Amino acid sequence: MGDFNWNWQLDGWIILTAVICALACSLVGNFLVLRRMSMLGDAITHAVLPGLAVAFVVTESRSSFPMFVGAAVVGLCTAFFTEWIRKSGRVDEGASLGVVFTTLFALGLVLIVHWIDRVDLDANCVLYGSIELTPLEQVNILGIRMPRAFLILSAVLGLNTIVITLFYKELKLASFDSVLASSVGFSPATIHYVLMTLVAITAVASFESVGSVLVVAMMIVPPATAFLLTRRLFQMLVVSALIAAFSGILGHLSAIAVPSWFGFRSTSTAGMMAVAAGSLFTLAAVFAPHDGIAIRLWHQILLGLNILADDIVALLYRVEEKQGRKEAESRWIREVLLCNRLAFIAVKRWLLFRGELRSNANQISLTERGHHRAQNLVRSHRLWEQYLLDEVGLDPSRIHPQAEKMEHYTDRDLREKLHQAIDNPDIDPHGSPIPVELSKRPKK
Repeated sequence: MGDFNWNWQLDGWIILTAVICALACSLVGNFLVLRRMSMLGDAITHAVLPGLAVAFVVTESRSSFPMFVGAAVVGLCTAFFTEWIRKSGRVDEGASLGVVFTTLFALGLVLIVHWIDRVDLDANCVLYGSIELTPLEQVNILGIRMPRAFLILSAVLGLNTIVITLFYKELKLASFDSVLASSVGFSPATIHYVLMTLVAITAVASFESVGSVLVVAMMIVPPATAFLLTRRLFQMLVVSALIAAFSGILGHLSAIAVPSWFGFRSTSTAGMMAVAAGSLFTLAAVFAPHDGIAIRLWHQILLGLNILADDIVALLYRVEEKQGRKEAESRWIREVLLCNRLAFIAVKRWLLFRGELRSNANQISLTERGHHRAQNLVRSHRLWEQYLLDEVGLDPSRIHPQAEKMEHYTDRDLREKLHQAIDNPDIDPHGSPIPVELSKRPKK
């Protein structure tokens, strides 16, 4: 990292504070994501600002207990007013959220500007955080000097961990099925407001470190990333915690290292924490094992190639059936199927490897194994054509394209059901014979 010299008293505490902050936020954020209430978390992190400002004026301290109480009360009011406006005003949740949190956030900014001379309150600090300054204000605990923000965030992390551990079953049930939670004696409303209280307290504790704007990133992005990687709640909690911790570490290191690549000294650690979390989310979105973009794209490519392989062997079967020729030119097949050269070559080599094709110069033909596959495919196609004509009542001019699509997803059991549904016909609507079912596949 260039000329950067590690200083534990400065960089070590900044990283630890960032990690604790990210962990505290991600724990409660998991349930916001699962309950599809991510924007409510954003609303609370903004709406608690007036409670924070009033507590500053009353106590003239940034570390007072009333600050947390005031923020928690306003946070609960945010959740309550949002629900009240949604029900009484018959508007959607997004509109009610917009009304409540913008009003309270604007009120908080007005109070800060009005009382800015009475308390040590920096609007930019509240909005964007100042985690780089946290090591400067320390307290002595058992002979060890620690940043005050680190102790506050550790207490909040402990509170979140204890509450989630004690009410894990209730939170899990209410998050996935609130009706079932009510039927077994849990109160979803109580669980909802307990969660909102934790969100409000966590947001206030994180103001000084990452600010109200970026705290929502720590609440939502690590859990959303974990949700892409797992579908089990406990695993989601663990994975989101690891992602949050790594985002805190990577955020500070990146804030020091990355700007130097462009001729600057450093940038905001809180901002780079959000960038790091967003980068990890992007990687998960692309490479997630089940829903990742790359995995879905790969499956689509494989499906397309498999369909092309079906079309090649089926075309060779029809050429042999209609014209009596067992061989066909590769170029002619590619032109008939309208496929690109690269895909055709790849599928052709795969079919040769599987022992379903044989090649002689530019001519290819079916092996016994390939003939088996082709015959069942053609059987599927012609059964579907007859079924679509007899049972669905499609126009004869429309049955071929539909059958062409469905033949690739038809197994032996479905073919038997189709055959029985249309009274075991021997020919299709075009007068072509429906091949018999071949059950035992020849060896390669």
